[in-house]
Amino acid sequence: MVNKNSDVVIVSALRTPFGRYGGSLRDFDYFDLGAIPMREVLKRVNVPPNTVDEVFWGVGDTSVCKDVYTPVAARQTLIKAGLPHETASISFDMACVSAMHAVKLAAMAMKAGEIDCAIAGGATSFSREPLIVRNLRFNGFRLGDVKMEDPLFGLGYKDFNPVSVDSDNIAYEHGVDRAEQDEWALRSHVNYGKAWNAGKFKEEIFPLPIPQEKGEPKILNIDEQYRPNTTLEGLAKLKTVYGTRAITAGNAPGLNDGATAILLMTRQKAMEMGLEPLATIVASTHYAMNASRMPEAPGYCMQLALKKAGLTLDDIAVMEINEAFACVPLVSLRILAGGDNEKQKLEELKAKTNINGSAIAIGHPNTASGARIIMNLMYELRRRGGGYAMGSLCGGLAQADACIIRVD
Repeated sequence: MVNKNSDVVIVSALRTPFGRYGGSLRDFDYFDLGAIPMREVLKRVNVPPNTVDEVFWGVGDTSVCKDVYTPVAARQTLIKAGLPHETASISFDMACVSAMHAVKLAAMAMKAGEIDCAIAGGATSFSREPLIVRNLRFNGFRLGDVKMEDPLFGLGYKDFNPVSVDSDNIAYEHGVDRAEQDEWALRSHVNYGKAWNAGKFKEEIFPLPIPQEKGEPKILNIDEQYRPNTTLEGLAKLKTVYGTRAITAGNAPGLNDGATAILLMTRQKAMEMGLEPLATIVASTHYAMNASRMPEAPGYCMQLALKKAGLTLDDIAVMEINEAFACVPLVSLRILAGGDNEKQKLEELKAKTNINGSAIAIGHPNTASGARIIMNLMYELRRRGGGYAMGSLCGGLAQADACIIRVD
């Protein structure tokens, strides 16, 4: 007999609003930004900070930290959040899958009996990305111009194609054209707007005071990436980037700032503390494939998650596949549907995917997004009265994570 008391459950989950590049969150210190949801996720359910055994924290870019070299970002963040210095932590880089994989690592540690309470999440601040000067240390530089490098330009990996180029190539293979990607991008903004107007994000977003030069702080309670005036005509006018056929600034997410945190416990621990489990972690999976085929990875990873959970797509009420580009969910949904020609099944899957928008409208602070996906699906299931949901996202060089949750 399965001991349900050993289930891993979510008891609290929230995030900052996601800021635009150079927007409202640009002046937040990286550790302060991450400390916000880490601190508030405990306050929401009145859990003392010393209850947390370990913090699992996604960190994709340490150059934004005050201490660029080994900043132990999770540790500095948890101390700023008011957790005891004795709290164990791990900071790790799996690019965009980091915060979802943080949930996986926390669940694994609980299932192994090592801990019974953890915080999982991550933070990203694209706005604080510095310019870089390389190769001066041992080159005897004395006179002349210095070339500075912008790590955000042609975002990707130096020994590989820009991720947009690879994604464009895979989309082309699957017959996902510019028009379909623009339509999906518009859908993301429309769905986000409907969800926002319905109050769906109030449970997950912590309204954030933004200091102003004069007067009272501004309260940010909406994701700044959202563009309510988006139209197909406007999207069609945008130029493609980096020589791609179809990828534009309109059908891709922005460079965003934000942080997320999920408080997890064993069911037994939650019962002992008198806390209501909001959702149960049913299955967490990771997948990696040829580095050039990133848009396919979430589809294959979700298939693994379904197999691990003993479920089918018909069991899943809602899904989210992160919009790293519009072509990512469009390609991965084709894989889930059983191939590029399974049009009826594809349309059925589209109808229950990204129903509240995704990264194109919400933003994509990459090492925070995986936890956002889980919490948004969780709160959606709770509004519906329960069921199963599945989220997935791709990460650097064609990795993916997927997570299935259940709300009773």
